[in-house]
Amino acid sequence: TLFWPPHRIDLSLNLVLILLLALFMLVHVALRTLAALFALPAQAQRWRAQQRERSLFANLLDAQLHQYAGRFTRARKSALAALQQEQALQGVDDGPADAPRVRALGHLLAAEASHALQDKAARQEHLQAVLGQPLPRTAQEANEGVLMRAARWALDDRDVAIARQHLEALPQGAARRTIALRMRLKAARLGGQPAQALETARLLAKHRAFSP
Repeated sequence: TLFWPPHRIDLSLNLVLILLLALFMLVHVALRTLAALFALPAQAQRWRAQQRERSLFANLLDAQLHQYAGRFTRARKSALAALQQEQALQGVDDGPADAPRVRALGHLLAAEASHALQDKAARQEHLQAVLGQPLPRTAQEANEGVLMRAARWALDDRDVAIARQHLEALPQGAARRTIALRMRLKAARLGGQPAQALETARLLAKHRAFSP
């Protein structure tokens, strides 16, 4: 019974329970609606970040495909666009989880295209951008790849000293790989060091003998 002078309202227990349930559902729906309304800006920001991230990886893929097709100017342009998008995503919570490796790959593709275009200044700029940034332990393979590519570029320029510098910076395991030994052999031959070339050739032959 509800008393509201001069009125009196009598309600059954079932009706009271139904009204309480309806009131609870109404409050619940209203709170959910308000929460969704206040979350719209954050959701829109996440959606824009996801779109930029998809565009980032699309540009990296375009850079690789243009590189293989010999379109080096387009490859560098796509790599630079990917680097710009990665930089824009640095302050976003939902940015790429592998941001250091993505950044290293972007610089590596841009440096590779610059090397093909014989733009040594741009190549060195991107190379130093990778080598100068701290990489986590999970991204060490990116650093190894950059050092090997840098050594190959130096050998293409017939710069033996720089090639050896990059090869010496490789970890012990990476330095014993076939591709690294081949570059060491080429550097020894270009540098006029037959003894070192012979020793490297022996290591390379031994490595081939034990390779599956």
